[in-house]
Parts: sequence; structure tokens; C-alpha cells
Amino acid sequence: MKVVLFCGGLGTRLREHSETIPKPLVNIGIRPIIWHLMRYYAHYGHKDFVLCLGYRGDLIRDYFLNYNECMSNDFVMSEGGRRIEPLRTDIADWRITFVDTGMHSNLGQRLLRVREYLDGEEMFLANYSDGLSDLRLDSYIEDFKQRGVIAGGLAVRPSQSLHAIRVDEQGVVSAIESVRDSDYWINGGFFCLRREIFDHLHEGEELVEQPFQRLIAKRQLWTHRHSGFFASMDTFKDKITLDRMEAQGNCPWMVWRQPAPATPAL
Repeated sequence: MKVVLFCGGLGTRLREHSETIPKPLVNIGIRPIIWHLMRYYAHYGHKDFVLCLGYRGDLIRDYFLNYNECMSNDFVMSEGGRRIEPLRTDIADWRITFVDTGMHSNLGQRLLRVREYLDGEEMFLANYSDGLSDLRLDSYIEDFKQRGVIAGGLAVRPSQSLHAIRVDEQGVVSAIESVRDSDYWINGGFFCLRREIFDHLHEGEELVEQPFQRLIAKRQLWTHRHSGFFASMDTFKDKITLDRMEAQGNCPWMVWRQPAPATPAL
């Protein structure tokens, strides 16, 4: 399936890190978060990407146009540097469509702008491009197919250290608890969408607002509750946390590094 990546936002909450680099190009370790996400999808066989560009889309184009496998993989150099042999490759079999979807477009508008590049696709995947997970994507997609709904997404636990407060009509607090320990779930993206989504999405509308409300009314919106790893990079603090995890080798989202499940004995 094709993978639509929304990577045109301003990323204002990461401005303390950089005012010029778009959020998808903010590094985790030596590679940008968009690479990590695309490598995740590629691991499950989904290597046809549609990038919805906006703010500093030129930098995203430039990153891939000048991508050097040897800068992030082991390689052998011989003949005084005239011969370079990468020992591994990352993106050689990826297909990437770059589409300018507007500087200030919302997600719904960006999705409409790339509709023509999804012709022939009964289903496709979509992502915010700022979150990583260890979600078993193959099982998730199969579950979505079996349910026959138009749209599906990921529900995850809040990661912020906030507290939820319950009050009665007089404002008296009856309970206070960490949102992490409560029954709150938030939208984590990682969307599965059928082509029928375009029948419910009108020009100017935000994807998860009016269109999803229409789907809710028709019982055509499903969510998968994922209790495994999920982390979004919304702030500079989030970037530091992910950098530290990468430096320690604690990278649950790098499913391509995990050993394949053992084949049951016959």
C-alpha cells in the first residue's frame, strides 16, 4: 500500500531547536525522524511514499535528492576512494513522490492535494510524520481489513506528566490522577484509510474533525488501542528523550533490528 506522510507543518513547538529545519528533518541520532518512520513502513513492505510538503519542503527534497547511503551505513572504500561499496542500503528500493501541498494547508487539504497520486489504491496508509511506534503494522492492517470500515487509527496513552481532575457540579474535586494511569486515550495517527474517505472529506476541512465526525455517525471509524511503545516529537524535550534512547540503543520503534519470530517446529 502507498504511505501518505504529512510533513508540511511549521513545527512551531520545536522552534527552540531550529527555526529553519522542518520537523520531519529533525534528527534522532544521525537520521531525521522521517527516515525512521519510512524505514518502519519499509520493514513491513510498504515502500511507496507520497510526501505532502509545505514549510521548507525544499529541504526535504534536497535531503533525499542528495541522500548518501555511505553517510549512514558501513561501506568499503578502495582504489584511493575511487571505488565505494556500501555494505547495506536504506532507500534503494523506495519510491517517493514529492508533492507541494501548500504552506498553510491543514491535513485534510493536504490529503486532497495528493488524491490523484492515490488512483487505483483501494486502501492506503497515512501518518503525521512526528511519531514513532513498535506497532505490529501487518496485524493492525489485517484487523482493519476484517472490520470493513472506511478509516482506522491508533489510540495511545498520553505520555505527558499531566494530572486529570474530576469535579462535581459545585467544583469540588472528587479525584485527581495521572493521565498515564487514567482511561484516557489520544489520537496517535498511523491511519489506515479506504478510498471512500474522499467521499466524506470536503475542501478546507481538517481530516480528524468534520470528516471523522461524519464517519463516527455512520460507525465507519475504528481505532486500535496500542499499549506498546509510542512517542511523538512535539517539543525539544521530546527530541532529547528520543536522542538519549537512540544513544543507549533503546529503540523499540526500530522493528527492523529485532530478530524475526521463530518458526514453530512441525
